[in-house]
Amino acid sequence: MQRSMMLAAVLTVLLFAVPWLWAEPAAAEGEMETAETSPQEETAATVHDSARQLKVLIGGELTEMDMETYLQGVVRAEMPASFEEEALKAQAVAARTYTLYKIEGGGSANHPEADACDDVNCCKAYKSQEDAAAAWGMSAALYEEKIRRAVAETDGEVVLYEGHPVLAVFHSSSAGATRNVEDVWQQALPYLRSVASPEGADAVPNYYSKAAFTLTEFKEIFIAQYPTANLSGTPSNWFSNIHQNVNGAVESLQVGGITVTGGEMRSLLGLRSANFTISFTDDTVEFSVTGYGHGVGMSQYGANVLAQEGKTYVEILTYYYTGTTVGLYEG
Repeated sequence: MQRSMMLAAVLTVLLFAVPWLWAEPAAAEGEMETAETSPQEETAATVHDSARQLKVLIGGELTEMDMETYLQGVVRAEMPASFEEEALKAQAVAARTYTLYKIEGGGSANHPEADACDDVNCCKAYKSQEDAAAAWGMSAALYEEKIRRAVAETDGEVVLYEGHPVLAVFHSSSAGATRNVEDVWQQALPYLRSVASPEGADAVPNYYSKAAFTLTEFKEIFIAQYPTANLSGTPSNWFSNIHQNVNGAVESLQVGGITVTGGEMRSLLGLRSANFTISFTDDTVEFSVTGYGHGVGMSQYGANVLAQEGKTYVEILTYYYTGTTVGLYEG
């Protein structure tokens, strides 16, 4: 009798204990899934792209769209879709950051009714899926998927300095190094510092370019902007006091006695960058130019080279924007 009672007790214990031996700890499983699928720690205040509504001027018309749709249009327009996916992700984050920087600062005086526009001289270029597909041809489906993935996989991520979005400007290609922001515009910013950039003629179409003007053409263009300039005599007397940084970008020069910056010359003459040298004959003035763009912030072709070398989009962004982090933004 005693043996039967002991056996019944053992069977009762096993009946309740065995299921616990085989059960998976649900909380631990959920934590592992979160760690694998969420590269950034979310909070209740995190704003995803699909939930952030924007008013955008497209072709002069005010259009409402979410941030996700807007960024897809910007990346289509601003970076070659053939680029590495990590470069495309870096572009998506930079564009998102620039837009939020402008919004946090009160928006643009050029369009107070809109959060952004498609004018590259004010905001960022924008291209619809239909227009991009027409240009991409047979690669349209592949490229569209790459761009959508670049935006989706960086959802809500922003380049931050002291917790705020940075002025995430970018340009096509540098001439060996990016430029300090104060050498191009007026305000110095701690995260827009000159860094070496790896792209060169082998990676960038038209990395070297030339712009030639007859003496008459150059005189007409320059004097229209600077009527007191003295462009008498030969071109050898026109240009003086040319100051370049260590990477060849022209910081300032005198033309006919008028001091101008390299950026002003670039804008006036339509040069691809302010990294140029000048040569002349009795009939022409020629500018030999390296790189494309203002040279501040992220180089797009440099980002693509870094991606080819195995760098992630976070590494690319924190390299070009000094002292920053990449994270989710709650503003």
